[in-house]
Amino acid sequence: MYPVPVKEIRREIVIGGSRFIATLAPAFSIEEAKAFIARMKSEFEDASHNVPAYLIGGGNSVTAHASDDGEPSGTAGRPALAVLRGSGLGDAVLVVTRYFGGTKLGTGGLVRAYTQAAKAVVSDVPRAQKVLAHTVMLAVPYSLLERIRLLVGAHKGEILDEDFAADVTMSIRFPIEVFDFFESALQELSSGQLSAEIMESSEVLINLD
Repeated sequence: MYPVPVKEIRREIVIGGSRFIATLAPAFSIEEAKAFIARMKSEFEDASHNVPAYLIGGGNSVTAHASDDGEPSGTAGRPALAVLRGSGLGDAVLVVTRYFGGTKLGTGGLVRAYTQAAKAVVSDVPRAQKVLAHTVMLAVPYSLLERIRLLVGAHKGEILDEDFAADVTMSIRFPIEVFDFFESALQELSSGQLSAEIMESSEVLINLD
């Protein structure tokens, strides 16, 4: 599993009179990444360059892409992509927009500028972890409700819904790796009377920040 951006964010730096505007967003497919890049190019259609880079997937299974968008070869897209790779993020798309300020930065200066712009936005983006999780259903007597809520929190669970009737029916999501520990603690707390029923297993995002 790997961290992904929680939301779209933007940071701006100025180097040698040029504005570098870095915008980073989550993207879970190549199509999403391309749509984001097209939106950035439309928003900043008067810019000198809109340099894209993306990583779809993460870890050992990733599709990577970068373009210099008219900057000298290897001075823009490759440095931006290198920052993405170094961040550990997956399912992320980045566009660094440049408004030329009249001063040529040279090859080394461009590499440093695009690297700094990418780092500015990557360092600030809130992250979530993409993990496998169980969504479970659990019927709880009112007498144990508060203790069960504490137990859920102690095992990294997220209460999605509570339905109050004769008992409280809770819908809860747990990372798969901690669910068995929750079940054991639940059995102990309820003297073997309660057990959670797994309704669904899927990949979900859990906030890290």
